Amino acid sequence: MAPAIPWQLPSGTEESTAPIHFFFRSIPFSLDSGETAEKHAPETMAGGVAVFDYDNDGNPDIFFTNGADISGLKKTSQRYWNRLFHNNGDGTFTDVTEKAGLAGTGYDTGVAIGDYDNDGYEDIFVAGVYRNTLYHNNRDGTFTDVTEKAGLNHPDKEFGSLWSVGGAWVDINNDGLLDLVVVNYVSWEAAKEPHCEIDGKPDYCHPRFYKPLPNQLFLNNGDGTFADISAQAGIRAYPGKGMGVGVADYDGDGLPDIFIANDKLPNFLFHNKGSGRFEEVAAEAGVALPDNGNVISSMGVDFRDLNNDGYPDISIVALQNETFPVYENTGKGGFTEITGKSGMTLLSTPMSGYSPNIADFDNDGWKDIFVSRGDVASPNVAGRVAVNQPNTVFRNIQGNKWSALTAEAGFASQPPKRHRGSAFGDFNHDGKLDLVVTAIGAPAEIWINDRSNSNHWLELALQGTKSNRDGIGAQIRLVAGGHAQFNHVTTASGYGSSSAGPVHFGLGAEKMADEITIRWPSGKVQVLTHVAADHVLRVVEPK
Repeated sequence: MAPAIPWQLPSGTEESTAPIHFFFRSIPFSLDSGETAEKHAPETMAGGVAVFDYDNDGNPDIFFTNGADISGLKKTSQRYWNRLFHNNGDGTFTDVTEKAGLAGTGYDTGVAIGDYDNDGYEDIFVAGVYRNTLYHNNRDGTFTDVTEKAGLNHPDKEFGSLWSVGGAWVDINNDGLLDLVVVNYVSWEAAKEPHCEIDGKPDYCHPRFYKPLPNQLFLNNGDGTFADISAQAGIRAYPGKGMGVGVADYDGDGLPDIFIANDKLPNFLFHNKGSGRFEEVAAEAGVALPDNGNVISSMGVDFRDLNNDGYPDISIVALQNETFPVYENTGKGGFTEITGKSGMTLLSTPMSGYSPNIADFDNDGWKDIFVSRGDVASPNVAGRVAVNQPNTVFRNIQGNKWSALTAEAGFASQPPKRHRGSAFGDFNHDGKLDLVVTAIGAPAEIWINDRSNSNHWLELALQGTKSNRDGIGAQIRLVAGGHAQFNHVTTASGYGSSSAGPVHFGLGAEKMADEITIRWPSGKVQVLTHVAADHVLRVVEPK
């Protein structure tokens, strides 16, 4: 049994008056990226995490990816195991990794959660260096590696074995079966690692020293296998240096589109044209580069509606002096960068970010942005670069301004670290979203949301019948007190991470949602009225 993680404020702690606030609790996992004096590139890129309910007991559990011995890319010690922690619902977590069969074998980076076979239990895709893994949930607390059977781990004929950093489950054709996008980073071989130095010491090389890789798209055949349609879909023609993936229907045509954040290359926006075909439109849509035209170190991404106009917007994080770009959807097939006028430029310029999560952390009806922070450089350059950094939440002020909360939000209660992946979920069922964050060479962090206010909330747990079982791709419009909000079902969020809980809405002072409209991926539209606040509502798609 892991040590208790009480849901209550630590004894003797004064209640915060900040609009968003968290308190820290540890969990017995440390991210071990196999860091060496030679500074091989994968060592700075580990750290995906997922929040999901693997056993359907109603309590969100936590899965961590982990590194390996860099020399052979094997988990030669338990310190490299991936870890699954069961949420016992009483403030404690139990490490069930060994029983579940999820320790892993290689160098793992990212995770994507989705029920690919529609059996009602969430499955796990793990992205890694030279090997990806698909774990089927056996519905008894154990998982089976079905990667080879599923056809997901064959080397690319041109590029060889790929280094994947993450993925996303998405039903590209609305046939009720989840397909898989795999995000690949760069072509890397330990034996051919370029040597780079800062201040005379080895350090991680700039991405320009590595060749780009194409991303991949696998179509679900419905029989436990997948077909690689990357080439015919138009995805493979665009090699990049992918770091993050977001999925949303940005133009409202009923088909999910794919945004991929690239490291020191223009980003990709793949517009879904139907029939399994995509068109890359990032430049035309205004999201390939910031308005200044500079390529930046785009890291993680989230793709959700920030200003409650019904169109999903894009939040990207990058490194110091590059800002965290925010792109507002115009509703006309394109985006406008609002980083400067929203205040994000001034706030984020001194920061390095890795994993952004868009969610309403104060339940005021406006989605905020949490960012896990830390630089890609090693501690060798501390002093020249702020390598270790605290986390920050950017509070959304009615859709057009940001307020950065770091110490005010409680994050300064822990030493700054090289944070990486992050995911969110309501661990203690109090209606406030909590966080879990990883950090290289340091224990993971659980941040319990303890802001005491009178704001109400509502969560929707969707179950498809004609659509995929997860309801991934469903679009939701909620009206409370004359104020409309929008969200959609996706488990892709941040860097190499997955947040697979119910869709969360903050309602502010409203005790009821007047109307909820759900547009399922199948095309069915479901309307609910007069729904009481402050509970998880389970909604089944009409047959």
